[in-house]
Amino acid sequence: MKIAMTRFAALAALAFMLAAPFGGGVTGAQAAEPHKVAIHVDENDPQRMNMALNNVQNIKAYYDEKGEDVTIEVVTYGPGLNMLRSDTSPVANRIKMMSMEIANLSFAACGNTRAGMAKKEGKEIPLLDEATEVPSGVVRLMELQEDDYSYIRP
Repeated sequence: MKIAMTRFAALAALAFMLAAPFGGGVTGAQAAEPHKVAIHVDENDPQRMNMALNNVQNIKAYYDEKGEDVTIEVVTYGPGLNMLRSDTSPVANRIKMMSMEIANLSFAACGNTRAGMAKKEGKEIPLLDEATEVPSGVVRLMELQEDDYSYIRP
């Protein structure tokens, strides 16, 4: 009986040692999947724009507290493009401050919407320095979701 127990203990120890390289030494932070979120704004509503920015701050604070990174992209199209226009944005100062304070935060402006607005208004549509134009806001949201971004529409 004593020999059987010794063999069992030896086999258990061997199994543990063989399994250890496959995750035994990985901490929760190391094993965590990267956090990525796309926030959709398509309304020219300062309240909705501020809610989207509140979501950014709350998400960032949550993952900071956990010691984990998060990548956040705010995607605008249609009337929501006004959020990223340098001549109309009611949240321009807040975007500027947040962009300086939050790493991995980006803002995407729909090129289709921008071109349509330029044609309708008869002038170029200026964007905030923090914004990057993408060909299509809708397609950008699709691509982000295909890249495992969570989708939020405040």
